[in-house]
Amino acid sequence: MAWQATVLTLFPGMFPGPLGQSLAGKALESEVWALKTLDIRDFARDKHRSVDDTPFGGGAGMVMRPDVVDAALGAVEDRPGPRIYLSPRGRRFDQPRAAALAAEPGAVLVCGRYEGLDERVISARGLEELSLGDFVLSGGEPAALAIIDAVVRLLPGVMGATDGLVEESFEEGLLEYPLFTQPRVWNGMAVPEVLTSGHHGRVRTWRRAEAERITRERRPDLWERFCRARNKD
Repeated sequence: MAWQATVLTLFPGMFPGPLGQSLAGKALESEVWALKTLDIRDFARDKHRSVDDTPFGGGAGMVMRPDVVDAALGAVEDRPGPRIYLSPRGRRFDQPRAAALAAEPGAVLVCGRYEGLDERVISARGLEELSLGDFVLSGGEPAALAIIDAVVRLLPGVMGATDGLVEESFEEGLLEYPLFTQPRVWNGMAVPEVLTSGHHGRVRTWRRAEAERITRERRPDLWERFCRARNKD
């Protein structure tokens, strides 16, 4: 069966957006995965279709109402997969989580707006909170697009060369090694000689060393985690 992405949002017109292009778009057309969007505003209970209100205790901004979001979630109870709320306070989304979601039959993604969701609906529905990083977006939609893209490319048949997935950044806890293509010399800079040697063993050794160097220099947090895991083996 196709992997089922379900998105609850105030802006359904943002989907599929970039997911309708390139590999994800082709996979969507060929029904490797499917997309369903629900407009949260359709579940509002007043004539103004209100989905938010002022926060108890004061403060700036507005908060999405629990009754409205709960009704929207109730309408997709038959959709498969974990219920995920995109939130800057959530656990950081990473490649292992993408792989785990790809192994699920689907996922339901809740896109917050304003200051966020009422805490009660997060607790009552057991929503998993995920974040793309330590920054704030205007809403959860861009994060949902990124997460779906990261998952879809891992689905069987989407990527042409599966060995490329193994060598990508984060697959072994390291960033990816530098990449080069034609021409061999560009702007006075030559491709590293080892990559044109035809010696596959030397190429593998060079790429591994470069992946470790880049990870160590650019992401000390990943490097520390990688070293801890390596020392356990």
